[in-house]
Amino acid sequence: MQPYALTLDKFLDHAAKWHPSAEVVTGRDGTVARIGYADLRVNSCRLSGALLALGLRPGDRLATLAWNSQAHMECWFAAIGVGIVYHTLNPRLSSAHLAAMIHRAENRVLAVSQGLAPLVEDLLDRCPTIEHVIILDEPGAPDVAPTSERVRIWRQDALLSMHGETVPWGGFDENTEAGLCFTSGTTGAPKGVVYTHRSNYLLTLNILQAGIFGITAQDVVLPAVPMFHANGWGLPFAAPAVGAKLVLPSRNADGASIARLIADEQVTVAAGVPTVWLALVDHLEKVGGELPSLKRVLFGGSPVPQALMDRIEDRLGVTVQTSWGMTELSPLGTVTPSNVPVRTASKSGRPSIAVDLLLCDDTGAALPQQRGVEGYLKVRGPSAVERYFGEPEMATDANGWFDTGDLAMIDADGNLSITGRAKDLIKSGGEWINPGEIEAIVGALPGVVLVAVIGRADPKWGERPVLIVETRKGHSVTDEDIKAALSGRVASWWLPDAIVRVSQMPLAFTGKIDKMRLRAEHG
Repeated sequence: MQPYALTLDKFLDHAAKWHPSAEVVTGRDGTVARIGYADLRVNSCRLSGALLALGLRPGDRLATLAWNSQAHMECWFAAIGVGIVYHTLNPRLSSAHLAAMIHRAENRVLAVSQGLAPLVEDLLDRCPTIEHVIILDEPGAPDVAPTSERVRIWRQDALLSMHGETVPWGGFDENTEAGLCFTSGTTGAPKGVVYTHRSNYLLTLNILQAGIFGITAQDVVLPAVPMFHANGWGLPFAAPAVGAKLVLPSRNADGASIARLIADEQVTVAAGVPTVWLALVDHLEKVGGELPSLKRVLFGGSPVPQALMDRIEDRLGVTVQTSWGMTELSPLGTVTPSNVPVRTASKSGRPSIAVDLLLCDDTGAALPQQRGVEGYLKVRGPSAVERYFGEPEMATDANGWFDTGDLAMIDADGNLSITGRAKDLIKSGGEWINPGEIEAIVGALPGVVLVAVIGRADPKWGERPVLIVETRKGHSVTDEDIKAALSGRVASWWLPDAIVRVSQMPLAFTGKIDKMRLRAEHG
């Protein structure tokens, strides 16, 4: 057989050759930009030459502080085409957190979305390694560039005009580093995960399977999940791999903006965290309207309350696919197949051929029975982390299994249910309480939007559970309703000592409930 390196540049090469006019659409504040895959490849290849002209070399890391846009996608392929590593940064983080990541990654070039001038200027004061900043061309964004006496500030069009030389892509080993993403840090300090070309290539083939995301050239795909969140769930690679039209919402993930893009671009498949789809349904219920082109919505990021999933399915008339994953899995772990109705949001679907699962006891030993029992979840596969960025120690055990930190069950049909986080367990009177079980029950109540259970220090029992709930406007969920739902379904001593209502649940930048903040405020 021919040697054929599994490198990511081949996805855009394929799209440009066989689907040249299929579009990448960027929408922001009512402004829409369009480009075909063939022209996007031309732009990316010229940007590769410019990055090399700025002094970057294979193995160096290009930092991107950007929203989902054509320009951000061009940066990705410009970097990976010549062996440079894309390092995604989240514009919603503080400059102190971002600076720490830039320092660890030794970034020298930073590509940023327009409208982030104050954040970038603060970063440059904290990051002496940065030598060049590229202001990306993005329609509809505030045209205000940061200033610096030390760092060269380039506009993307000017950089391409001066240094945009077309250079050849590929020609390197498939195990070359392709991307760097730091974990969310909602339960501890962020850790860096380095993706290789091979791992991302296999991830893409994995999610294209019919039983996973199953997108085709006939689909119009809208990733509302940010590209800085674990590869945008791989969709910026999967769409060009099959020639699907890709719709990028920039920074606008509010209900009105998402509804407009879905309607105008005839989106068929959309992916994002539950709060995005909650905002979309709230908008449609307020102003009316239908989205008949939309067929499937992919959920991820956090468990979905049953009431929310029912509401979204009923209002949008779509198939909802729940999933489970993590940055360390690139991020796909399991997905509910689109052709199998799963009305229980606690189930996160089955693994694909590229993901293996193992349930263990608290000592790390495999449970003799793997179905119908709760255990500590471990994973392995070609797109799973082996060692964190910059760390000498392996993140896997002697048999190559990575401990996810999740508690889980696998049913007779192979469906995974995440039942909680090991770090979230509450020890009360020497016995364990699993917040995940309580959250699943309360989350199924009509009128409940989001729910979380945390531990609060108690002088007698050590810890006691506190339930925090966000309810839907105009709906009443009383303490008695909550206690009645839990009664008989959990042990009496699991019942929360306090029920706290919040107008809006605090969320981390990934869309997950920020339990660190909840513990600080209510623990």
